[in-house]
Amino acid sequence: MIRSHSGRAILGLAAAAALTLSAAACGSESDDTSTGTAPLPSASADTSLADKVPADIKAAGKLIIGTDSTYAPNEYIDADGKTIVGFDVDLFNAVAQKLGLTTEWQTAKFDSIIPGVGSGKYTVGVSSFTINADREKEVNMISYFSAGTQWAAKTGSTLNPDDACGKKIAVQTATVQQDDLKARSKKCTDAGKAAITIEPYQAQSDATNAVVTGKDEAMLADSPIVAYAVKQTNGQLALLGDIYDSAPYGYAVDKKQTEFANVIGEAVKALIADGTYKTILDKWGTTAGAIDTPAVNPPA
Repeated sequence: MIRSHSGRAILGLAAAAALTLSAAACGSESDDTSTGTAPLPSASADTSLADKVPADIKAAGKLIIGTDSTYAPNEYIDADGKTIVGFDVDLFNAVAQKLGLTTEWQTAKFDSIIPGVGSGKYTVGVSSFTINADREKEVNMISYFSAGTQWAAKTGSTLNPDDACGKKIAVQTATVQQDDLKARSKKCTDAGKAAITIEPYQAQSDATNAVVTGKDEAMLADSPIVAYAVKQTNGQLALLGDIYDSAPYGYAVDKKQTEFANVIGEAVKALIADGTYKTILDKWGTTAGAIDTPAVNPPA
């Protein structure tokens, strides 16, 4: 996973964490997602693209989308405690509109979404998935954005991300950042130093809160998420080091639905061409991650 900050004030971290813990699998329709600002213009349906949607998906008319709604500003629960909003939500709703489809968003644990796409529980997984070779073995992935990894700690911390041996570091479960920490910890022990104590959390909001409260010494996540967390904590957290390992995000679609994966890619291209893509990224302050050409299963 990987990301930039939103210029919009939303939930405080404590409230976000509380809502994350209490929220069940909630859905929101594709026209319900804009909050706090003027609504985005609707993406015009493209008949030529809608005609390419596989018959079973077109007949259903609605895409069931699995997302981990703890990852502000990309996907998170709004102040009403039930509506899933965010950069990813706005953008994929526009993709669906291009294809003449609606969306139903369902909250899920991050590491359950790709298996849920494979089992047919979700039509699409949209949850800031960094494209990598392991994920491409399980699902088709369509690139739509690019982000990197960023660290953060309490303001005033002198922790060095390149020398975190013996430190307690928070991270969301099953992310590329957790793999990053495992590799860093191995370098520590190979050098005869203390291992990193890796503290995994199901919700990114819980990982962030662990650093704010001092339970853990630092965290790492996608760059937009960390920058947003720093902004929302009003000076309690600060960025550490530079963004690194930039990589594309991808929508996850079942391996048997390559035809549908291709038409999603075409819909993203159409949104880039008509300016809707830039409008959405501008709204959420994520323009730095814009890409020019989406691809299905790009080399990872």
